Amino acid sequence: MKAKKIQATQCFRTIYWQTFLLTAAVVALTLVLLGTSFFALTYTYTRSQREADMRTKAEVVSRMVSDYVSNGSLAGMRELAYFAASVTEEDFLICNLEGNVLLTSDESLEGRVMTLPEGMTDQILAGEDRLERTTLGDIYTDKYFAVGVPVRSMGQTVGVVLAVTDARELTAVWRGSIGMFIVTAVTVLLIAFVVSAWLSVRQSRPIREMAAATRRFAEGNFDIRMRGYNDSLEIAELAASFNNMADSLQETERQRREFIANVSHELKTPMTTIAGYTDGILDGTIPPEEERRYLRIISDEARRLSRLVRRMLDISRLQSRELHKSPFDVCESMRRVLISMERKINDRGLDVDANIPDGSVTVLGDNDLITQVIYNLLENATKFARAGSTLYLGLAVANGKALVSIRNEGDTIPANEIPLLFERFHKSDKSRSEDKDGVGLGLYVVRTILERHKEQIAVTSEDGVTTFTFTVSLAGG
Repeated sequence: MKAKKIQATQCFRTIYWQTFLLTAAVVALTLVLLGTSFFALTYTYTRSQREADMRTKAEVVSRMVSDYVSNGSLAGMRELAYFAASVTEEDFLICNLEGNVLLTSDESLEGRVMTLPEGMTDQILAGEDRLERTTLGDIYTDKYFAVGVPVRSMGQTVGVVLAVTDARELTAVWRGSIGMFIVTAVTVLLIAFVVSAWLSVRQSRPIREMAAATRRFAEGNFDIRMRGYNDSLEIAELAASFNNMADSLQETERQRREFIANVSHELKTPMTTIAGYTDGILDGTIPPEEERRYLRIISDEARRLSRLVRRMLDISRLQSRELHKSPFDVCESMRRVLISMERKINDRGLDVDANIPDGSVTVLGDNDLITQVIYNLLENATKFARAGSTLYLGLAVANGKALVSIRNEGDTIPANEIPLLFERFHKSDKSRSEDKDGVGLGLYVVRTILERHKEQIAVTSEDGVTTFTFTVSLAGG
């Protein structure tokens, strides 16, 4: 029993039921408010119209019988009263100033001595009489609508005339209007409920499908996509965002698998070398006089393995690190990088053409990370520069950006290889043959840092001259 109650509670928390119940409540409340207003207005209008109609008829009768009332001639007055009642829906009571009923057109009241309730005559003469449901004292057993007007003859008030009608007639008309409204309201409610249920199903279906697709994602299936939701702009935007997320997750999974494969490959080479040469020394395959040379190779491979692991850890920290943007002088950063690279540059016999402004150029970014970008690019340029050539490091300012350029002279990079330069573990064939220290992550780090800064980097390589240029936003630009 408790489980069913919990299940029912959860059912009413779904979007379908929430939308359906909310729509139904709004429609029902609207109909109640409209119905109340309609009933009040129609009843008031119908009653005021009936009062005006009865008052007009009573005034006509009062003019017709005024002379008879003043003369006390009941015979002529009776004929006129009967005639007026026969052509209208009302009966008429003709009374003197004391409230005594002199004549009535209602045959059921003939022969009775009747007097109007105390004070009613005064109200009629004062013009304060209004249509009301009354039994007129003890004249009627059921309630009637009654309205009275004074009777005047020769400028004198000689009596009053009351027009009376059964209240049930007016109530029947009003009840008929209520019945029509109720039928209409029920029809509208049914239509609203059906439409609400249909819309709720349409709105909740894509969300349920997205929830199911999310569960598939959790299981490692990233091929699911949302389609066919162009009827609703919001749902279409949600589906498009969901598909973009799926594409991103699929690409991330592809990169993860590729990364694992690349890491396995890069780790396998030095580990195989280390294990092979170590086994060769231990089992005597390598003669003692060659051991020192192979131990040096093992040491170099171990250091390369250490650099690879360290660089991978650097990438992991870089991706999780929070950016600390602040204004700093990029010229000073470039000078520091040049000083730190002095030994490597001299070892390659390179000249340096530094086009760095004497003043300061203040940019906005993470100083340490941007300095790392400059270092990686300059180190890469130094590594692949032709011995004895010129290395260029320069800075320009344009369109609110600082443009840092690093250029070297060496082999031309093939056009089809340029887009791959910033991929993880990518190394050109020449790099693999001559550069045994590289791990193919330096330019990937550069791209990652610049992407986090929302900056751009461009590469050109023509006629043996290769140039890397990246942007940094000027502080306050």
